Amino acid sequence: MARVKCPKCTKVERILKAGIVRNKQRYYCKDCNYHFIIAVPKKTIGRSLSKEDLQTSMQDIAKAAGVSTTTVSRALNNRPDINNQTSKFIKELALAMNYQPNILAQSLVTRSTHTLGVIIPSLETTIFSTMLSGIQEVAALAGYRVNICTSNENHETEIANIQALMNNMIDGLLICHTIQTNSFEHIRSHIGKRIPIVQFYRVADNLPVSQILADDESGAEQVTEYLIQKGCRRIAILLGSKGLSISQKRFIGYQNILQKHQLKIDEKLIVHCDFTLGKVVKSVDSWLKIKPGIDAIISISDKSAVQIIRHLKEKKVAVPGKIRVFGFGNEFVGEIVDPSLSTFDTKTKRIGEEASRLIIEEIITGKQHLTKKIIPGKMIIRKSG
Repeated sequence: MARVKCPKCTKVERILKAGIVRNKQRYYCKDCNYHFIIAVPKKTIGRSLSKEDLQTSMQDIAKAAGVSTTTVSRALNNRPDINNQTSKFIKELALAMNYQPNILAQSLVTRSTHTLGVIIPSLETTIFSTMLSGIQEVAALAGYRVNICTSNENHETEIANIQALMNNMIDGLLICHTIQTNSFEHIRSHIGKRIPIVQFYRVADNLPVSQILADDESGAEQVTEYLIQKGCRRIAILLGSKGLSISQKRFIGYQNILQKHQLKIDEKLIVHCDFTLGKVVKSVDSWLKIKPGIDAIISISDKSAVQIIRHLKEKKVAVPGKIRVFGFGNEFVGEIVDPSLSTFDTKTKRIGEEASRLIIEEIITGKQHLTKKIIPGKMIIRKSG
């Protein structure tokens, strides 16, 4: 007998013939106790195989099993109105014939693709890749695929990504906005429709959709308090776009502690920027010229905090001897810069996990509640602080 491979365990050593079923040779694998039938490939004469030739359809299974296409559909969709033995036989035959369900066709009937759309600013930045890891792990356990788009910190790309995902029959959308994003009409136009939306990490407070947030205000309070306890009185802060909650909340936390200690809030020490290297360097240079001089810098981005440390070293400014530097996010790059970066760990993987759980809950229940969940973080003190 020609060597036959079991489609379940892929072994060939202990395969036996097990009779003829509906004019098809049936086999039995003694290793995994599995019965199966080998499909005969379609014949093609004088032409190359097309995708349709290679893909098994329900009609092919019905023909091989000697039943109707409706019976095959009932078996593969676990309908109760079909004999258990017939259902088992059809499922085994479908596996043997390498049947793959047509997701698009199913989605047209069920209006569900079990797919989440995710838009993140970058895959190169650790905080976003760890969030994505959390999203994917939870989604996979729930049986959902993840369709990922990166905006590359570009507002126009974010708009285009949303439209592409919404046109691609996703079941729910998760979005972390770009640092440039100030207007949110591209989100507002989709609110209240069939597809639920959840914002995470970088969010807009004026949108009626659920949010999963870092502990922004409390985190900034803890960092500012720590620096004041270390003797700092002239603390500069580098913020992102004014339209994003992450900037607003961290600025509020910074203000709260300055006011608590009756320290003046100096507008010259507050900068909003897009975190490009040129803007970061320009901000630091402007701060170095101010009298009295600054003694600490808080950046709400670890990546920019690392750039600040490097620029201060190039300027021969001692860190932390003359200026202490603190970041947000706990990215890996903060551990390898010299001096290593003190930071506020925003627990980004857990943010991704909670965002994924929330969107799946809204998909399953069909109810889009306005949920706001804050994930607690913690300070990590290294050499720069």
